[in-house]
Amino acid sequence: MTGVLRFLPGVLLSAGVGALAFGAQALEARLIGRAWVEALVLAILIGAALRLVWTPSETWRPGIRLSARTLLEIAVALLGATISGAAVVALGPWLLVAIVAVVALALIGAYALGRLLGLPPAMALLVACGNAICGNSAIAAVAPVIRAEGEDVAAAIGFTAVLGIAVVLLVPVVGALMGFDALKTGALAGLTVYAVPQVLAAAAPAGAAAIQLGAIVKLVRVLTLGPVCLILALLGPERFGGPAPAGRPPLHHLAPWFIVVFLILTALRSAGAIPEAVLPPLQITVTALTLMAMAALGLSVDPQAVVRAGPRTAATAALSAVLIGALALIAILLLPLPAAGPGQSAL
Repeated sequence: MTGVLRFLPGVLLSAGVGALAFGAQALEARLIGRAWVEALVLAILIGAALRLVWTPSETWRPGIRLSARTLLEIAVALLGATISGAAVVALGPWLLVAIVAVVALALIGAYALGRLLGLPPAMALLVACGNAICGNSAIAAVAPVIRAEGEDVAAAIGFTAVLGIAVVLLVPVVGALMGFDALKTGALAGLTVYAVPQVLAAAAPAGAAAIQLGAIVKLVRVLTLGPVCLILALLGPERFGGPAPAGRPPLHHLAPWFIVVFLILTALRSAGAIPEAVLPPLQITVTALTLMAMAALGLSVDPQAVVRAGPRTAATAALSAVLIGALALIAILLLPLPAAGPGQSAL
């Protein structure tokens, strides 16, 4: 019980920030007639603002970490039950080809940018993988494969956490400026946002269809992590400045548990094994958990992360984000995505 109670302060704090964000959204809708900034985005901003003026002590950190990671992963896993596998087939092969092409070009381009800016090979690769695939998860998965130094991993993760929030905040703005409908906004979120659960926050302003398509697109991006790790393992860490391999990378890095559960629940939904009556409360649960996770993410951001990462790493990460954003926009403008009507889910 003592072990469980140590998580309580941070979890309650994350829930409180999430509730404040939900209340701010309701107030926003009442005052101006529409919630232009969704609760999920407000939770990140409120949490980051609080973190800027107050550093949580060890009393709060375990629960914040639990909310930012475990609750976030649970939300992603449960989201699989709301997505039908038929949607992936209905979108056709072009979207899948575009996703793989964007990941490959972003990975190669970001690595080249890092090397041009003078980053060591391992650091350039960590930033490239984090940008092209799935942020911190990709960095954590690739690091043991290339035997990256702990300092490089910490710097890459620190900056990705800050830049990832900026991407989440920019996606709805760019989608609105480009005149994108729900599906195109969801595709933009799925192609550019770093972490899987943050897709929910980035796509939320465009509605349920955007969230669902964004989750599918992002899932395909995450699934490229396995082949990338295998290719890097075959190339060998010595190509990136690491020592010669003494063994193979852990297999669990190639298949995160929440992605496995996501796929299982998607398969069950596609087979009709999940009743429709379960979906509304399940979606509410996913939203609540994600709201807490986004609040915890904001509370976890280190304001000095950009400074510690160094100007070359910062420049590489920022330019890489611009690169994948440009590639995503080109892909979306060329893709034959169908239009979803107002309030209509495309899936």
